[in-house]
Amino acid sequence: MSAKSSNSLFNVDPAALFAQFKVPGIDVESILATQRKNIEALTKANQLAVEGLQAIGRRQVEIIRSSLTDSSTQMRELFQTLKPEERIAKQTEIAKKSIEKAIADARELAEIVSKAQNEAFEVLNKRLSEGLDEVQTLVTKK
Repeated sequence: MSAKSSNSLFNVDPAALFAQFKVPGIDVESILATQRKNIEALTKANQLAVEGLQAIGRRQVEIIRSSLTDSSTQMRELFQTLKPEERIAKQTEIAKKSIEKAIADARELAEIVSKAQNEAFEVLNKRLSEGLDEVQTLVTKK
């Protein structure tokens, strides 16, 4: 099979293909339009999911950079403290701040994930609702 003839297999118009098999009472154009809308909704939901993952990745890089800078500063401060009791107090303070920041960062990342999931779900939920309305309209036409 030549490249040209195999290429033409992928350039088939679904509407023309279904038109060959006309079945009374079935609106092929409506079915194809519905499927097109479904694919558009899935594409949009996937796009939102990818954007959410990218946002998480960017934020994680920012968190790591900030943590490295903070750690460097904290170590300098810790080693400038000479007395053992002051060093223990400083270590405790650093540990407390580090834990609080880690919790805040984790919460922020969870919110980014939640937002991305909600946006993608809204797109799919809206399309599902529209699809059910379309089915109801098709059924009531008959």
